[in-house]
Amino acid sequence: MRFDELTLHDCLHEAVESFGFEELTKIQAETFLPVVDGHDIMACSQTGSGKTVAFLLPIMERMLRFPKNGIRALIIAPTRELCLQIEEQIEGLAYFSNQSSIAIYGGNDQQGFGDQKNALVNGVDIVVATPGRLISHLNLGYADFSTLDFLVLDEADEMLDMGFYPDIMKIVKQLPEKRQSLMFSATMPAQIKKLAEQILVEPKFVDLNFSKPAAEIDQKVYMVYENDKMKLLLQTLAEHKGEKVIIFVGKKQSVGEISSFLRMNNLPNRPINSNFTQEERENAVLEFKSGKTSIIVTTNLLSRGIDIDNVNLILNYDIPHKAEDYVHRIGRTARAGKDGLAISFIGEKEIEHFARIEKLLERVVEKSPLPDGFGEAPEYAPGKKPSRRRHGDSHRGGRRFSGQRKTASKNAEGASKDAKSRRPHHRRRPNKEAVRN
Repeated sequence: MRFDELTLHDCLHEAVESFGFEELTKIQAETFLPVVDGHDIMACSQTGSGKTVAFLLPIMERMLRFPKNGIRALIIAPTRELCLQIEEQIEGLAYFSNQSSIAIYGGNDQQGFGDQKNALVNGVDIVVATPGRLISHLNLGYADFSTLDFLVLDEADEMLDMGFYPDIMKIVKQLPEKRQSLMFSATMPAQIKKLAEQILVEPKFVDLNFSKPAAEIDQKVYMVYENDKMKLLLQTLAEHKGEKVIIFVGKKQSVGEISSFLRMNNLPNRPINSNFTQEERENAVLEFKSGKTSIIVTTNLLSRGIDIDNVNLILNYDIPHKAEDYVHRIGRTARAGKDGLAISFIGEKEIEHFARIEKLLERVVEKSPLPDGFGEAPEYAPGKKPSRRRHGDSHRGGRRFSGQRKTASKNAEGASKDAKSRRPHHRRRPNKEAVRN
């Protein structure tokens, strides 16, 4: 289905045309008419498939068809990053209609809290909020959702994983019972089905093979001992010099260590983890989007809710414990049908983690041989106790890395302080790919 075939208000058609949109993604095509017709929706689709536009466009169309004052739509998302991303997409689609929005999330200053309060008191068309910060406003008694027509839970599975179920239910109890509710998720575990039963009324179900990565993602895997990962990382980045790369690691401490190690090897990068302030995270993402920085080192923090043009490579330095997180991570590339590459390093203690990933994918991912200059690799034998390396095998790499930990921590701290001096510049009208996804 093409966007120009949709029945849209003229101002939305103008916005769509200005961004050069042509074909709807599958999730957008499957959900547009049911949402415009007023049905509740439970939709599952893989990350990067265009879920945000799938709920924004039909909701904004219904708001234009049936105008009224007050808060019309509430979108709840798990992270500040995703809230800001959604608000940016709203601004792009509302460029010609002047529909207003506010992102409500924690971690900002008193002025930011005051702006959020004013929007909730005086009314704004669309509110995008994290559960915790929205609860803070609700507890103070001035948030008026009596005019609400639409509730959206975005990345619902992630919110449940983060323990937001009590907050979600507390918020829902303060909303009008007569409303249209939409749930969008990348996975459909049992708790999501239970939540859907509690919130949705006779919903339409849209399930688009949510658990598998996009076909356009080329997945490459190396078996490598932990002490050899740094050497393999440098060689891999040398082969992809100048490309946009997101490196995912397992621990917050590792973000600073690996970031510092790369800088010491003349590879500029930006680290991001949950210890960084919101301003620091925004600065890092903006530099990455603009091309000022081509490498980001992060945890699962950026595995969802980030839309960046042309991310060429996702590098899993550490294998995630949860199979679904692997799908979310590699979904940061090959966005909107573009090609992408995901490379994963499987250490001797991570074999069982990757076996769970292959079970979820329902396929065996071919293990590539290590490049020249590397010794033996761990055997990929799920269920078998990993064998120890012979004494002396690449042990120097391990000592070298451990000796850099203090330097890495200092450098990471310096990078964090530097980021505080640069505030992100928000534009009214985002680029087309930001709105697309």
